[in-house]
Amino acid sequence: MVGQMALNFHQLHIFYTVAERGSFSAAAQALHMTQPAVTMQVQSLEDYFGTKLLLRSTKRIELTEAGQELMPYARRSIELIRDTDQAMSLFTKQLKGRLLLGGSLTIGEYILPRLLGPFGQAYPDIAISMKVMNTAQIMEDIINHQLNFGLIEAPVNHPDMQMEAVMSDELHLVVPQGHPLAGRTDVTLTEAASYPFVLREQGSGTRLVMEEQLKRKNIDPSDLKVVMDLGSTGAVKCAVEAGLGISFLSSSSTKHEIALGLLHSVPIVDTKFKRQFYSIYLKSALLPISAVTFLTFLRENDLRKWL
Repeated sequence: MVGQMALNFHQLHIFYTVAERGSFSAAAQALHMTQPAVTMQVQSLEDYFGTKLLLRSTKRIELTEAGQELMPYARRSIELIRDTDQAMSLFTKQLKGRLLLGGSLTIGEYILPRLLGPFGQAYPDIAISMKVMNTAQIMEDIINHQLNFGLIEAPVNHPDMQMEAVMSDELHLVVPQGHPLAGRTDVTLTEAASYPFVLREQGSGTRLVMEEQLKRKNIDPSDLKVVMDLGSTGAVKCAVEAGLGISFLSSSSTKHEIALGLLHSVPIVDTKFKRQFYSIYLKSALLPISAVTFLTFLRENDLRKWL
């Protein structure tokens, strides 16, 4: 090893991204660097260790034995920097920066607005920009570096994404005023399933959770009398209020309507529709301190007091 050089975290991060992405061009795009700059940093790291880390002879780059040995250390160094940011964020309220996050529909419309208020009071110098869109769009924007991270309602599998459960939610059966079930203290799932339903569209997190629980209880979701599929929770609530059907919705999205008596929540016997909400971000990305701070805020507070 060259005596005057020091091991450079930035170079480790670049090496890890090249290995994860499978090419210098893909890593350059992800890191907002030129391809020659990425190549130069990896070569500097190879000079430091005095050995080749990547084989460039094939179309897709491959790791040498030394490169394979280095990978877990590079990954741990990224995680350590991320954890360091997180730990130190607890000691300062004078954080500045811009937080770019995406929320899938229920989270973005009903959960995040109630959390961003108290977060903004705790960290007034962090500017928040939130997009409300579906999970696929959030993932695309994260990959294209338009968003720091996203909060979504159902787990996803993507090789470039880090996913973590950050909060819990529960779906409730909601019925309109005057419905035969409105005055009931509870109802069986089989009985509820005999009524017409208004549901969120296929593929939504809310719909997936409901269908999975029905299957666990040996009820085929395709047997439901679905009179309407709608693309937003607000539209579903309006349709239920109008008496078009009943639905399963997040408890946090129906708070006001239930308080006003426009909708009624009816407990299901021996069945809970619980789910997790997840944060997702790029494995190879170093989250800005504003994003680390917000995720720490979600993990370390009892969010029920705001929801």
